[in-house]
Amino acid sequence: MRLAALSILLAVSTATGAAAAEPVEQHNSNAFWFENWRDLSNATLIVASPNGQITEVFAASGTPVFQLSGERVVDGVYRYELSAATNEQTTIVNPVDNGRGDNQRDTRAKPFYTAGYFTVSRGVIITPEEISEDN
Repeated sequence: MRLAALSILLAVSTATGAAAAEPVEQHNSNAFWFENWRDLSNATLIVASPNGQITEVFAASGTPVFQLSGERVVDGVYRYELSAATNEQTTIVNPVDNGRGDNQRDTRAKPFYTAGYFTVSRGVIITPEEISEDN
């Protein structure tokens, strides 16, 4: 029963997610950013390098861009988290968070969140090769 409910929930969330354009990660040799950046604002991109250094990039509009620092590039897997506000509005459940005076609202921007990783090898961002075995 739970599995059926989970399958239905997954199918519905996938169908509704398809209607909204999802940002797509892009990179060149020394920069990481997102394309298909519609209806998102106030974005924060947090990147953790393999040695534990945390870099935070904020963009009020448009995509935040992470740049590798030329002198201190560490090879390995870099993990990222991207959060932003969408144009879609959701009802504020807790009235304490609705602002004051003229700024009082009963809705707020629905948040967007994604996470992932990219790889740096020999000082540049790469696309790892997909390896498959032939039988």
